[in-house]
Amino acid sequence: MRHLLHMASYSSQTNMHARNLAIVWAPNLLRSKEIEATGFNGTAAFMEVRVQSIVVEFILTHVEQLF
Repeated sequence: MRHLLHMASYSSQTNMHARNLAIVWAPNLLRSKEIEATGFNGTAAFMEVRVQSIVVEFILTHVEQLF
């Protein structure tokens, strides 16, 4: 998480701020076995990834308090 926060510090150059990093990394960091097992697609999978990205974005914006 600290590395991703460091990457976010270069957002003015890369446009990869905490939200974009969360969208990219959330499915890997918070992998859902339920989605993988059932093969969810469409709306259910989108909602799951949305929740995952919100959680990762929250963690990234509060790294110092959490870790």
